[in-house]
Amino acid sequence: MGKAWHDSSAEARSVFSRADALLGDRLGAPLSELCFSGPADRLNQTDVSQPAIFTASFACWTALLAQWGLSNADAPILATAGLSLGEYTALTLAGAMTFEDGLELVTLRGRAMQDAAAQSKGGMVALIGGDEAQADAVCEQARGGEILVCANFNAPGQIVISGSLAACERAVGIAAAMGLKATNLPVAGAFHSPLMQPAADRLAQALSQTPIQPARVPVISNVTATDHQPTPDSIRQRLAEQLTSPVRWSESCTELARRHGSDTTVQWHELSPGKTLMGLMRRIDRTIKVTPNDAPALPTPTLPPTLPPTLPSTLPSAPR
Repeated sequence: MGKAWHDSSAEARSVFSRADALLGDRLGAPLSELCFSGPADRLNQTDVSQPAIFTASFACWTALLAQWGLSNADAPILATAGLSLGEYTALTLAGAMTFEDGLELVTLRGRAMQDAAAQSKGGMVALIGGDEAQADAVCEQARGGEILVCANFNAPGQIVISGSLAACERAVGIAAAMGLKATNLPVAGAFHSPLMQPAADRLAQALSQTPIQPARVPVISNVTATDHQPTPDSIRQRLAEQLTSPVRWSESCTELARRHGSDTTVQWHELSPGKTLMGLMRRIDRTIKVTPNDAPALPTPTLPPTLPPTLPSTLPSAPR
């Protein structure tokens, strides 16, 4: 994860070095070592994957800025957005928090979510082919007095539900009877559900002590699918709420497309790692072309006249 950027860009290497210096041995090994060498089972655990993805995304962005001859403050960004964890990258790019403060927050967030998952028997199920009303109906029929809610609206026909493990198991059969494809996701717990409330409480405490600035460009909130309000306390509140609320990614991208989709000079970029958000955008709005940046492009990209709504990457198949 992020190794191609690290190996090709001094600026990206500096980001990984800053992350290693800040986190030390808190993850059991230097973050860069886990990103580049794994082992995969450790890297995929949410307490590691969250700071790893955040660092890889910011390293990618820093390297792109160097290629374009820009500072972050000068980059002609129109808006930013990120799915779940990626919202922290989006806020960092928009100047609402520093890289170091963002890394501390996502490291605590990952640990708190891992702990909350260990305290509750929860899971997540991907529903393919249905809409929000059908997903709500599956949750209602499968809940059985336990917790089961919609957690991720990734794209039309792709919704993730989250909650108690037994309710998730019931949901698979109920969804199949409704003609939907249902798949249990290999995740540690019931993310973006009320079972994450202990993690949300810990995160809220950390956010209260973290300097937050008004973003210099619009940043779409996962919770509301519209811009974060320009006050630090509002940003803190939405980030804490995000852990127990559904991620409205499809609506967020639709809103960005409404604002900027007709402008042919606007480019849309997805930051490393992966190309998942590019794939989701094809389902949300095929007229929008997303440029992935999982690895450096050859030849070096030229500076676009206007940088896009930038979409920092996370993996919606395994929500963070």
